[in-house]
Amino acid sequence: MIDEELVRCRPCGYVMKASDLGDVCPACGLPRNVFEPYREKVSANRLFLLSLDIHPIAIHVSQTFVAFTPVLIFFHMLFPLFYQDIVHAVINFFIFMLPFSLILSFATGLIDGITRFKTLRTPLLWSKIIYSSTILVLSFIQLFTYTPSEYRWYTILLSLVMLACAVKLGLIGKDLINVILPGTYVRRKKKKTKFVPKPSPTEEIKESPAEN
Repeated sequence: MIDEELVRCRPCGYVMKASDLGDVCPACGLPRNVFEPYREKVSANRLFLLSLDIHPIAIHVSQTFVAFTPVLIFFHMLFPLFYQDIVHAVINFFIFMLPFSLILSFATGLIDGITRFKTLRTPLLWSKIIYSSTILVLSFIQLFTYTPSEYRWYTILLSLVMLACAVKLGLIGKDLINVILPGTYVRRKKKKTKFVPKPSPTEEIKESPAEN
């Protein structure tokens, strides 16, 4: 998309090639007349790095482990005879692989943040770093305290806390790429202010009372 003409949807911010634009915005569904010409402000090298989508891919892998570990543990506790060897092996694999997938997500997240925003000192990025670090530390604690023979209460607790942190990270990520969906975009009308001309110095002298 570097050398092609780009357009941007004014309500939701979706950017795409002008040649691919149809009758409606692919993201929010509004008609094509809401689009405006757009010039990419990101350099070619940075844009190429972002287009690889390394961080989103890494995030999805680690989120799969975080989300399904407590679900599978509870499922295995409720139905211990349902393919018990397979389910137990999957849980063990998830707990073992989670810290390493989080390291990849954390590292690519730092690179993505610097590439996209040129800084990591914004409030939302700091929040993401804090929650990501929390999940990473908890995943190693879970790995070193986990006993494959049984599911202890602290293993389940760690899984639930990590899941809560992952949900919070998802909400922060939504704020960073927030898209206004159809029906929620409100075009605010500007308030018309009546222009009152400032009186000239000669008019002020005429209006001032005569001195005695």
